[in-house]
Amino acid sequence: MKKNLILALCLLLAGGLSAQDLIHLSTPHTSLVLSAPEGGRLRYVYYGTKLTHTDLKALEGTSIADAYPEYGSSCPAEAALAVTQADGNMSLQLEVERVATTDSDGAQEVAIRLRDTVYPFSVAVCYRAYHDVDIIECWTELTNSGKKPVTLRQFASAYLPVRRGDVWVSHLHGSWANEANLVQEPLKPGMLVIDNKDGVRNSHTDHAEVMLSLDGRPQENAGRTIGAALCYAGNYKLRIDTHDGEYHNFFAGINEENSQYVLERNETFCTPELALTYSSEGLSGASRNFHRWARQYKLANGTKLRKILLNSWEGVYFDITEEGMDQMMQDIAGMGGELFVMDDGWFGAKYPRNKDTSSLGDWVVDTRKLPHGISGLLANAKKHGIGFGLWIEPEMTNTTSELYEKHPDWIVNAPQRDPVTGRGGTQLVLDLSNPEVQDFVFNLVDTLMSNYPGLEYLKWDANMSIPSHGSGYLPADRQSHLYIDYHRGLEQVMKRIRAKYPDLTIQACASGGGRANYGVLPWFDEFWVSDNTDALQRVYMQWGTSLFFPAVAMASHISAAPNHQTFRTIPLKYRIDVAMSGRLGMEIQPKNMTDEEKNLCRKAIGEYKQIRPVVQQGDIYRLLSPYDKLGAASLMYVSPEKDKAVFYWWKTEHFVNQHLPRVPMAGLHPDKCYRVHELNRIDNKPLDCEGKVYTGAYLMANGLELPYNHVVDYHKQNDYASRVLYLEEVER
Repeated sequence: MKKNLILALCLLLAGGLSAQDLIHLSTPHTSLVLSAPEGGRLRYVYYGTKLTHTDLKALEGTSIADAYPEYGSSCPAEAALAVTQADGNMSLQLEVERVATTDSDGAQEVAIRLRDTVYPFSVAVCYRAYHDVDIIECWTELTNSGKKPVTLRQFASAYLPVRRGDVWVSHLHGSWANEANLVQEPLKPGMLVIDNKDGVRNSHTDHAEVMLSLDGRPQENAGRTIGAALCYAGNYKLRIDTHDGEYHNFFAGINEENSQYVLERNETFCTPELALTYSSEGLSGASRNFHRWARQYKLANGTKLRKILLNSWEGVYFDITEEGMDQMMQDIAGMGGELFVMDDGWFGAKYPRNKDTSSLGDWVVDTRKLPHGISGLLANAKKHGIGFGLWIEPEMTNTTSELYEKHPDWIVNAPQRDPVTGRGGTQLVLDLSNPEVQDFVFNLVDTLMSNYPGLEYLKWDANMSIPSHGSGYLPADRQSHLYIDYHRGLEQVMKRIRAKYPDLTIQACASGGGRANYGVLPWFDEFWVSDNTDALQRVYMQWGTSLFFPAVAMASHISAAPNHQTFRTIPLKYRIDVAMSGRLGMEIQPKNMTDEEKNLCRKAIGEYKQIRPVVQQGDIYRLLSPYDKLGAASLMYVSPEKDKAVFYWWKTEHFVNQHLPRVPMAGLHPDKCYRVHELNRIDNKPLDCEGKVYTGAYLMANGLELPYNHVVDYHKQNDYASRVLYLEEVER
């Protein structure tokens, strides 16, 4: 159905006419249909593959479930919304009042206003359907039009009924240095809850995204799949309730625990968006939908290619010196890198930042380490022909700092309690609900950028959760607003920064992957996947992360051996091949590398520049999962035009006389011909497929036979093997 026909239908409804009171939102390949009779209930009719006019007509008069169930109308059932009126009434009874439709920013928006039949309280259930990507965003706007406050006890962003059957859920679970592990399980009777209570970071342990496979055990490139991603940076709760009905009941929104919100007179509370997608092409199909949407609409500068950088952290940790930074800049420039980032340890006057126990908040250059300051480092970077960036942790302070001595009231802490500290035994969280703190954080970035306009990159860290609930800024009867107001404050700060510095590259680091979420990504260009840079473990973590986030957002660095987190010794070739599947960077001390290692990295950086557009802007096809424990993992990226592709293969286990599966490719054009070229080659002889031409049909049906080990000199043999193949279209 064409866009103008759909828009006409919605405008017809908005004008008070009816086509069985149906609202049809559509994207290029999906449809969501609601029933919204004036004075009646808002109901779900359909969500799935795109409907024809005939199918839409056939659905008139049918419905599945209430689209936004409220507590009080059916108390035994799970609810999306629960409130307490000023007179103590805990029930709601909502009916459709009107429908409004707009078309802007590449999307169609529909807001269905529901009002309570007695109280001056209303809910706008909102949807945004994009014209060019298969994503529909859902959120609600809750308004108190009465004279007295209303308390919000539960306030989900959206609800979706999912027909029971052999439905499986895929979600991500982990911990620090072990983020984004893929968990897949069938949905069974009872309640599945995925939540977060960290306060600052929300994706270390679990993620606010899920995929629902409707045809049994999840497959990567086949099967009906619904994906859902909550676009929120704070505490969240996802609920999947399977009771005695025909549907699994999926709710997603802010975690209401210890966050009851008092809605004042004429105040509107907006919940964060829940992004929904549907694909008949399995998990990878849903991932491709999320990635296209993220690059185009949700990720800061998402359509721009990212630079190849060296970060100083694992190279020197806190041992920052002017000479050392210059040496690292010279080394990365010599290997073809484009950017150098100086990490923690560069600041502090009264309290030098020599370890993680002091100085946060005292953002003054330590001239004992850097006699010529940031200006001197920028001059050196320019001399070497590369960009320069800095590490900051703006939301935090230490008990040992000038900032804390001056503003002890700026921290998050329970009233009349001793501060509860975190990292290093001294770290504290600044209270971003406080406008003064918001100004302080903005001014930090603004001052750095004003004083050093050559700065290209900021690594923005957040290494602590909220351990003790309390705000010195919020009044006593609004302490439950802390978790929500903290992230409102962060959002306000980031909006101000982005309005003034739209082209500044900012990385979201939060003890590693603690902020891999679509709540912060509108203001961040990328995130640090994990503090664990071990290449083998990164295969697993980056695999899980790729379910929802594109490669252009995933910082993936080549680090030292033995690895600093696992102490595993992995050959450089393997470390390079894993890092090249994301936004390539380095996290290493180059002066400790041999000339042979530097040459291999120089070659890899040059070849990554060639494939960078395909990796960072292409479509992902995951082929062989490391979680299937078949001894290898494989994925590929394909350009939108299907004229180029990059194929990755990593061996994950090593046994004598082992047998690994041959991996068919995906996403190629069956009628096009592709020439194969191996990147990062270390073998003494080329692969049998090197330089040969194959049709896309052959490669997708058969794949290529890859040797299990590298053919290298005896003293260079090891138990790891990996391959990166570049495919380019050639004329027949």
